[in-house]
Amino acid sequence: MQSGHLALGMLLTTLWMVTGCAERRSTVPAEPPATTSSPENENESAGQATTAGAIPMVMIPGGQFTMGSDGQQDASPPHTVTISPFHMDCNEVTQEAYEQLMGHNPSRRVGARNPVERVRWTDALKFCNARSIQEGRKPCYDTATWACDFAADGYRLPTEAEWEYACRAGSTGDYSFEGGAERLADHAWFRDNARRKHHPVGQKTPNAFGLYDMLGNVREWCHDWYAVDYYGQSPATDPRGPAAGEKTVLRGGAFSGSADSCTCWARYCDEPGFADACVASDDYGFRCVRK
Repeated sequence: MQSGHLALGMLLTTLWMVTGCAERRSTVPAEPPATTSSPENENESAGQATTAGAIPMVMIPGGQFTMGSDGQQDASPPHTVTISPFHMDCNEVTQEAYEQLMGHNPSRRVGARNPVERVRWTDALKFCNARSIQEGRKPCYDTATWACDFAADGYRLPTEAEWEYACRAGSTGDYSFEGGAERLADHAWFRDNARRKHHPVGQKTPNAFGLYDMLGNVREWCHDWYAVDYYGQSPATDPRGPAAGEKTVLRGGAFSGSADSCTCWARYCDEPGFADACVASDDYGFRCVRK
């Protein structure tokens, strides 16, 4: 009888061990399916793509718009411009992205997701080239002359016309949204709501193209040399600014600026390459475009 109980006990123990191992095996998660990387992965949002450098971009469709305004001497006359399609960063280049690629962060007010600032125009061009090389694209800029190869598939700064076209996103008024300056706080960090500092990108309402912070936060360097009378002689298709100049264009207004300085058409300019980067303004930043 004792031997019978012993045999039955051994059988139950064996069954428990077998079923127990099976249960433990079933709790081990399966390995995820293999994934392949590509230069760009499409996001769920139509028209958006994330580049190999993990920076989201928007495809800006080509079209025609009225550039400029009678509200400021250097922004007149309003004139019709045709723009070819291009890709543009959804956000201003962040301090995190800049430091990862360039190895340092020049910003005065530090924040990983805040726009990089205190960057010279020439610094922005160097970043564009470095980003192009990182992704196996042809750099646009000759760093000896700062000439831009617009046929290259790499990154560059937007022309002033591209910037305003992207900012307006089909709108025709002073701002890219209905309601005028009274609604600016919903779309931009500026003097009235920024508390004298820039903020992390992408917190405000984007425009109709899905671009954030086109108005306010930090001014954005553009490709073009500045000339007060350029609009009177600008080409009608894909204008690229004067051939040379002393200062380059910035657009979009900033956290330090008034509502009037944050219109779609307001122009600003400064010297492209300060002798000392430390004297560059803490409200100057940029975003990139490419073909």
